[in-house]
Amino acid sequence: MQLFRKPLALLLSLVLISLLAACGKSATETPSPEPSPTQNAARTITHAMGSTPITGTPQRIVVLTTQGTETLLELGIQPVGAVKSWIGNPWYDHIKDRMNGVQVVGDETQPNMELIASLKPDLILGTKVRQEKIYDQLTAIAPTVFTENLGDSMLENFELYTKALNKETEGKAVLDQFNKLIADTKAKLGDKTKLQISMARFQPDKVRVYLKQNFAGVVLEKLGFARPESQNKKEFTLDIVKEQLPMLDGDVLFYFTSDRDGATAATDLAKSWFKDPLAQNMNVVKSNRIFNVDEAIWNSAGGMMAAKLLVKDIEKIVTGL
Repeated sequence: MQLFRKPLALLLSLVLISLLAACGKSATETPSPEPSPTQNAARTITHAMGSTPITGTPQRIVVLTTQGTETLLELGIQPVGAVKSWIGNPWYDHIKDRMNGVQVVGDETQPNMELIASLKPDLILGTKVRQEKIYDQLTAIAPTVFTENLGDSMLENFELYTKALNKETEGKAVLDQFNKLIADTKAKLGDKTKLQISMARFQPDKVRVYLKQNFAGVVLEKLGFARPESQNKKEFTLDIVKEQLPMLDGDVLFYFTSDRDGATAATDLAKSWFKDPLAQNMNVVKSNRIFNVDEAIWNSAGGMMAAKLLVKDIEKIVTGL
């Protein structure tokens, strides 16, 4: 009988050791991490058309403003579809290298609903000022978030879109970088920000003074520039006739021309105005401080990428005065 007791005892010992090891492992083993409940949680985004629930982080975005396109690109996101740029074929020069493969879905005033639907977006970004009438059609395709307007609300619109995209942390980093650019440029320019900056747009059939409530006006204000008394108003623009040409006077005049597809009517109009006898008494004419600037950057693009280029434009020109 002694011959069988030793193997039996050995077997029992091995079983006991295995059980103890299993218990120890279950007590110390770290469980596999479960997905964060917030990763796929529904968020309610309040915007110009009401409230829209969005789940998780959208992957297929259609954007219906050129300003919104720049928001996506600044966040490292390429949309599946976007409205074409106001200038360019089909994209502005400063974004075209990052838009390869993006489907054009019409323009801001006439988005192509069939194309948008075919892209199967999980988020649509637009603006009430352009697309209010088709909002219900868009929401039938995908969750849709609208800004109230464009232009002077660029920074607020950027923040709204980052919320919809579930990219608030990344968005804050972009805004911090932009604010640093503003502060650094303002410091470099020093007393030159006391210059009174005048701004105008020449179109083939009209001339507009650009006041303070527009895209470039907001950037100028953030940089601390003064404006001529006639332009120092919290308004968008003012159409003028040639007899009101002195309204464009200041220490520096920036103007842009709205010529399209090789036309020169707007440029020709600007030349004729600046040759007029009324212009010869203007300070900006006498000092030769009139600068024709890029309309895409200064006016029509209206997004974060353009804002950064606009700041660099101002720094380069004003530093040389």
